[in-house]
Amino acid sequence: MTDQPLGTYPYPRTCPLHPPEAYATLRAEQPISRVTLGSGRQAWLLTRHEHIRQLLASPDVSSNMAHPGYPLSFDVPQEVMEQQRPVMLAMDPPAHTAQRKLVISEFTARRMLQLRPRVQEIVDEHISEMLAGGGPVDLVTAFALPVPSMVICELLGVPYADREFFGECTAKLLSVSTGYEELGRTHQRLHQYFTELITAKAAEPGDDLLSRMVERNREAGVLDHDGLVRMASVLLVGGHETTANMISLGVLGLLENPGQLDALRADPSLVPSAVEELLRYFSIGDQVTSRVVLADMEIGGVLIRAGEGVIGLSASGNHDEAVFADPGELDVRRGGRQHLAFGYGIHQCIGQNLARIELEIVFTALFARIPGLRLAAPVAELPFKDNAGVYGLHALPVTW
Repeated sequence: MTDQPLGTYPYPRTCPLHPPEAYATLRAEQPISRVTLGSGRQAWLLTRHEHIRQLLASPDVSSNMAHPGYPLSFDVPQEVMEQQRPVMLAMDPPAHTAQRKLVISEFTARRMLQLRPRVQEIVDEHISEMLAGGGPVDLVTAFALPVPSMVICELLGVPYADREFFGECTAKLLSVSTGYEELGRTHQRLHQYFTELITAKAAEPGDDLLSRMVERNREAGVLDHDGLVRMASVLLVGGHETTANMISLGVLGLLENPGQLDALRADPSLVPSAVEELLRYFSIGDQVTSRVVLADMEIGGVLIRAGEGVIGLSASGNHDEAVFADPGELDVRRGGRQHLAFGYGIHQCIGQNLARIELEIVFTALFARIPGLRLAAPVAELPFKDNAGVYGLHALPVTW
C-alpha cells in the first residue's frame, strides 16, 4: 500500500474483451492505492473483491457527488455541484431509502416474470426485422439499443405513439457522434417530455410504473413534480444504456468463445448461468461504486480518513483470483451471483431482475434464430466505448 498517488485514473482498456491490464497488477502488488483523477482530485482505488464489498456495505460512506471529497473524474466547479438537485443514485439514507421505495416493487422477480412475454415479443420482432433486411448489420443500432429502449418504454408506460421519439432521443444520448450542444437539446427535450407525461399520469393513471410511482408519491410526499421527472429520467438511462452495452458485449464474448456458445446451444438451461458469467466477465460499469468516506475506516489494514474519496473497481473485483478461478476465462457453467456487476449494499442496481430477464431472452433467441451469426469485422477494429468507467461498443458489425 502507498498513500502517494500512483499515476492517473481511469486506466484505459486496450481490448473490449478484457479489463485494463493495470487491475491485475494492482490486485497483486497494490490492492489499495491512491491515484489522481481527471478532475485533479485524489482518491483511493480498491481492486480486491472483499475490500470493495466492505466499502459498499459500510454505513460510513456517502454517494453524495456534491461532497468536496467525492471522487469526481471531471473537473466541475464546487458551486455548480452544490446547485444540482441530487437524484437517487447520488443520495444517502433516509432520502435515498424513501425514493427507492417509490419504485422498488416494480422490479421484483415476480413483476419481471409478468413482463417476460412482452420482452420476448420485442426481441423476436427485432430479430425478424434484421433477418428480413439481411446482413451485414450493426447489432448495436439494429438490436442492442432499440430492444432495451422498447422494454423500458413498456415498463414506464410510454404511449406507443411516442416510442419512435423516445428511441431517437435515447440513441442520441448514447451516440459517440452526438455533439455537446445537441446532447443538451436532447436532455431538454426528454425533460420536457417527461414533464408532460408525469402530468398526464397524475391526471389519468394507467397500469404502468410511472402511474404507480405518482400514486405512491402522492401518499408519501417524497418528491415534487420536478423530482418525479428526474426519477423518470434516471430509470430511463439506468434501464437502457447498461443493458444495451451488455447485449453487444455479451454477443461479442460468446462469438469469440465458440466452445462456450456451443455449450449454450447444446443445453439452453445454462443461459441464466451464462448471463451471470457475462456480467462478471465484462463488468461494464466501474465508477458507480465511487464513494466518499464519512468517518475514519480501515480497509485491508489501510486507514482511510473521513472526507477522502474511494473507488471500488468492480471490473477488478470481478476478476479477483481469490474469488473466481481463472477469472480471465469465460465459463458459462460458472454461474453464481457473487459478482459486483450490479454493485452491492443499499445502492445495488434496482433493475437487476429486469436486466437478467432481458439478457436471458436475448441470448437464447438471437443464437437460436440466427445460428450462423458471426462477426463482420475483426475485434481489433471494433469501436470500443470507454467513457469514465462505462464500457461498451459503439458498433458491432455482424452477418450470417
